[in-house]
Amino acid sequence: MSDTQQLQDFVTQVRRDIVRQVHKVNSGHPGGSLGCAEFLSVLYQEVMHRKEGFDMDGIDEDLFFLSNGHISPVFYSVLARSGYFPVEELNTFRLIDSRLQGHPTTHEGLPGVRIASGSLGQGLSVALGAANAKKLNGDSHLVYSLHGDGELQEGQNWEAIMYAAAKKIDNLISTVDRNYQQIDGCTDDVLPMGNLVEKFKAFGWEVLEIEKGNDIDQIREGLNKAKSLTGKGKPVAIMLNTEMGHGVDFMMGSHKWHGVAPNDEQLEKALAQNPETLGDY
Repeated sequence: MSDTQQLQDFVTQVRRDIVRQVHKVNSGHPGGSLGCAEFLSVLYQEVMHRKEGFDMDGIDEDLFFLSNGHISPVFYSVLARSGYFPVEELNTFRLIDSRLQGHPTTHEGLPGVRIASGSLGQGLSVALGAANAKKLNGDSHLVYSLHGDGELQEGQNWEAIMYAAAKKIDNLISTVDRNYQQIDGCTDDVLPMGNLVEKFKAFGWEVLEIEKGNDIDQIREGLNKAKSLTGKGKPVAIMLNTEMGHGVDFMMGSHKWHGVAPNDEQLEKALAQNPETLGDY
């Protein structure tokens, strides 16, 4: 998929999927999911090299690891609409015995899911191990990971960040969803992390910033730039400046929608702002 309008239609449908999944079970995390809709859509539809079908080995293809797994609604929607499993299965989100749990898990065997997530802060370590394995196996494909900015308040990340640079894991592209929001409020009020761009640089990473993290063209350009920086002795980090709840006006920019489902009236407002494009499940 290369046409920007086609990709925008994909993103709009993903946003409908997100709010419908969370509304049905009155549970889930719509805010961060909406904020990452463009990024994951561009990644899966245009950037990553993916094989037909799915296997856990992931040999001879790019890999993606979702660390901030509570944004599972956007992950499931993008996976389904990228052909990993039937779109109709989105209707089972968070139901008992469903393969689509609140945080992705692996024991249900859902295609596209390579790690269980939660507690947060572990995804970078797993992605780092996979990237290292690819280097050892002579597999030239890349490993991508996505992390919440609040997640970087947890120490395991910084151990992995140090290790990745020290061992020159230069086939790794890790993206930080920099929306400055977490469950308890603004990240700067909860536990300030300072300038993450400069911190990653100080830890020995190549770093680039996507100023408008909900702009398809900027994401496309940023991811392609990140790919061009791989293979040069340093891991690559992307600071993706997104907006919590982007695309649904009453959710935008507010941590209150981190983990709250819309009611019936709010659902209709959200759907009206994101008209059906590819067909509802």
